[in-house]
Amino acid sequence: MPRVAGQIDVAKNEAILDAAVAAMGERGLAVSLEEVARRAGVSKQTIYNHYGSKAELLRALMARRVDAITAPLEMPGAADHPQQALAGFARTMMSALLDPNAIAFMRVIVLSAAELPELAETFYSAGRQNSRARLAQFLARETAAGRLDTPDPALAADFFSGMVVGTYQFALTLGLNPNLTAKDIDRIADEAAGRFLRAFAP
Repeated sequence: MPRVAGQIDVAKNEAILDAAVAAMGERGLAVSLEEVARRAGVSKQTIYNHYGSKAELLRALMARRVDAITAPLEMPGAADHPQQALAGFARTMMSALLDPNAIAFMRVIVLSAAELPELAETFYSAGRQNSRARLAQFLARETAAGRLDTPDPALAADFFSGMVVGTYQFALTLGLNPNLTAKDIDRIADEAAGRFLRAFAP
């Protein structure tokens, strides 16, 4: 079946997003769409046809990241097992945080944010705020079901994310390696989920 105008296939879409991560990770938010297109092996017009602007490309990039991080909250049975769901969320968040491409990306975003505040706002709202909002929605559903007691789910979501990320994100942005192993990540995720549930038990 032919694609509708502006639609591109999944493989090409992933190639564009991967190219955007690599290009922005090296050159920041000011990188040209021509450079992204060159790395993805597509035309600049293809990117414009699908995304319309660099801001929308960045929004799509962050949406993909947020989908991956919050996937454990949407798994079948997650609602009935909040500790496992929260621990899974914590693991994916830590794994995403420690990814070398993500570290490079974050560092250059911080450096270029002052020059391109509108794109920086897009990065923040589509990324951190979106993932916290999805976590808050999960906590609100758990509270409604009587499995948790979070009077302010948004604030509770910030508390949980802070427990998980701690000082690691700041260290990584500075180029410091916390040297966390997979075992360390599991311990952090399980400990954060357990303590959080005890703190917000109904």
